[in-house]
Amino acid sequence: MLINYQSLTNKSYGLRFKGDHQYRVAGIYSIGKEIRTDTSYYWNGQARSENDIFVLQYTLKGAGKIKFEQQTYDLNPGDAFFIHIPSNHIYYLPEESEEWEFIYITLLGNEVFQCYEKITKAVGNIFQLDVYSPPIQSIMSSLDKISNEQINDVYKASACAYDFLMSLYADVFQVNRKNTIPSAIKNATAFINENYAAPVSLDDIVAASGLSKYHFTRLFHESMNATPIQYLTKIRVNKAIQLLKNEQLTVEAIALKVGFSNGNYFTKVFRSYLGVSPSVYRNNKTFSQVDYLISD
Repeated sequence: MLINYQSLTNKSYGLRFKGDHQYRVAGIYSIGKEIRTDTSYYWNGQARSENDIFVLQYTLKGAGKIKFEQQTYDLNPGDAFFIHIPSNHIYYLPEESEEWEFIYITLLGNEVFQCYEKITKAVGNIFQLDVYSPPIQSIMSSLDKISNEQINDVYKASACAYDFLMSLYADVFQVNRKNTIPSAIKNATAFINENYAAPVSLDDIVAASGLSKYHFTRLFHESMNATPIQYLTKIRVNKAIQLLKNEQLTVEAIALKVGFSNGNYFTKVFRSYLGVSPSVYRNNKTFSQVDYLISD
């Protein structure tokens, strides 16, 4: 369920728990929704008593500013900053702004540090997010739970911190990548999905893209994190997994239906993906079967 920020109360919460679980993994140090109307709202990242915490603050209404590494940025609705404390930054309500309404989450832990390094390297410290995007909705959901006393121990807090981190990580590295797949690569993957059962060659896939072979293979790997033939093989294996549910089909018949030249080669490829032969996979009840395989 999507949360409208107007349903949240303007409160801030600090979370402190005994033990080092939050430091070893991920935890919430503080979280809140605030409206600031006084220019005394001013945070200097090199003059705070906290150490090794990470703040993501997201503007809902009004405007703020942040000076980061000698450059000043306006913070309008939809803008977020993700910063480490301590570091060379200042964020504040400027004189020309009547108000700054925002939500924020402050995190700590080794896992947070790893994700922070990768995220900021990819998109910088200031970026935009939709108010209904998973990362922002994750913050709002945690705020709602805390206000209703549903987060009251270190493990629930850590779970919320990790949910936010993974939502932000996915938004940066997965959604953006999928949304920017070039049309030539989309044409190629559509061709593969439509023709996987045929004896498709790399030249056939290249022709569907309209690019040169060198440019296509490089761009395909950048976009899909796999070579064209690896992508084709994954499609065929997943189609085979579905067909193995039909016990009337032999392994040889399934191999031919999904585009492999013979049953022996299909068995070799299948085993490399799932660790067992197609016949063992079909009949063995000692491990969990899947409907779709996701692999690197």
